[in-house]
Amino acid sequence: MKQYMEYAVTKAVELLSIDSPTGYTEQAAQYVRNAFAELGYEASFTRKGSVIIDLGGKDAENALLLEAHTDTLGGMVSEIKGNGRLKITKLGGLNANNVETENCRVVTKFNGIYEGTFQLCNASCHVNANYNSTSRSFDVMEVELDETVSNAEEARELGISVGDFVCFDPRTRVTEKGYIKSRFLDDKLSVGILLGYAKYLKDENIVPERRVYVHVTTYEEVGHGGAAGVPEGVTEAISVDMGCVGEGLDCTERTVSICAKDSGGPYDYGVVKGLIEAAKKENADYAVDIYPMYGSDVEATLSAGHDIRHGLIGPGVYASHGYERSHKDGVLNTLKVLKGYIG
Repeated sequence: MKQYMEYAVTKAVELLSIDSPTGYTEQAAQYVRNAFAELGYEASFTRKGSVIIDLGGKDAENALLLEAHTDTLGGMVSEIKGNGRLKITKLGGLNANNVETENCRVVTKFNGIYEGTFQLCNASCHVNANYNSTSRSFDVMEVELDETVSNAEEARELGISVGDFVCFDPRTRVTEKGYIKSRFLDDKLSVGILLGYAKYLKDENIVPERRVYVHVTTYEEVGHGGAAGVPEGVTEAISVDMGCVGEGLDCTERTVSICAKDSGGPYDYGVVKGLIEAAKKENADYAVDIYPMYGSDVEATLSAGHDIRHGLIGPGVYASHGYERSHKDGVLNTLKVLKGYIG
């Protein structure tokens, strides 16, 4: 499976280069559709702009749905300030501390894209005596445009307006030791993994015993990505998302995480057991963990009223919602579990 791991990482890096904060995902979704289509799969858009892919399989009345998401955290212009700088409101669980001094892009509705930096207001520590003691929040931080603007009118003349999206630089890097560092590995790394798994099925001419669909959603970060778009015949859904890495958990960046419970409650007992059995069968390095503050696409699917079994796996990702880090081994182990579980 190593060649498919490398393919998965390559596709994830390509996807990470496409800005896609929740609500501004058309280009990323188009990339996903094209990538699956190039592998020979039928892929189509939903009305919400997510992508449904049919990976084939025999039993269409007991189908499996694999869910991942291509939307990310980001911001939106909420006010053009008197000094020409921009106040933003967060999209999803963005934390102001994690994007301070980050390069960003302001996507206007009709006048192109402008670059800028997200800074603390009065960001010069040689001038601001309260620089260190100021608690970072979106109320005390602003986008400083890389344009000559000194008042609100000059910013508006550029075509910037309230409701424009603010996209943060992912700063993607894959190291010689196999570490993958980037913003938004949650969940573009797992989209790459599903592309890698799809390529494995195609290259090996494998037809799964049950029908397998992929749903790459576009509103996961705000809670309703997986609420719609479930194909007919699906009886089980597995969210392929990031595995949590932190104190009190066994998962590392090099393992695949199998989630037994998160803040939405326990995952299906039979599915969790089946995923563990698959990991053992494929000699995958895995961990079973409970995530204290986490929600997934598949829980949105359940909340929407779909009568399905559900599970959650993913490569370990450290520093979630910040500058995240995973490893190629985590990608490989996730692919192994998919291979062993689906057969």
